[in-house]
Amino acid sequence: MDKFPEAVAEKIDNYVYRLIDPRNGETFYVGRGVGNRLFSHIRDELGNESDVEDDKLRRIRDIRLSGFEVAHVVHRHGLDAAAAKEVEAALIDAYPGLTNVLTGEYSGGRGAMHAAQVVEAYNAPTAIFAHKALLISVNVSASEKPLYEAVRYAWRLSERRAREAEVVLAVEKGVIRGAFIPDVWEKATAANFPGHPDRPGRLGFVGHEAPEEISALYIGRQVPNEYRFGAMNPVRYTW
Repeated sequence: MDKFPEAVAEKIDNYVYRLIDPRNGETFYVGRGVGNRLFSHIRDELGNESDVEDDKLRRIRDIRLSGFEVAHVVHRHGLDAAAAKEVEAALIDAYPGLTNVLTGEYSGGRGAMHAAQVVEAYNAPTAIFAHKALLISVNVSASEKPLYEAVRYAWRLSERRAREAEVVLAVEKGVIRGAFIPDVWEKATAANFPGHPDRPGRLGFVGHEAPEEISALYIGRQVPNEYRFGAMNPVRYTW
């Protein structure tokens, strides 16, 4: 099957699905859509003539070249758009190592947590910003590397606004975990940040931990609702 019958496509509304590598049973992508969105990935891969391809397309191409077809599961259908976003976000949290470029909707503040983290998030006092604070969500990378390394590289930012930031706050699950003073912002290249890959169009910073009088204002506090992160952007400016 390479598409839904037209009568079916008109009835299923929004749905959420997983793409699975049949060679090892591994889920490598979670998505949502309407109509024939599920099947469009293979067509995207077949029609992709660019030298730049994302991990999802590369995985699909490898599967095809191995003589297999991408497997899939439709988890929920007949949803409205808001419900589809929530189901997608929950599945993205449940399957680590996906090729998804974006996290799920509201995964920063309402994503997978231990019960203790839920209590902490709701009991933590709300931050009041006395500085031009740049908030960066490090939900994924914070578990893989030191907090400073997780927060300093590499983000899609306004270079002008990044240079205005007085403090960079690392946010995990809606709670501020670290505060850093950026000394210099640079383009995210291996030349500027040895040991890191080039990330065109992104920035990173070199800096140091904020002094105690600044850290005490923010660390352990929850991000106000107006600055909560969505799926599209792990960055928030407070000024």
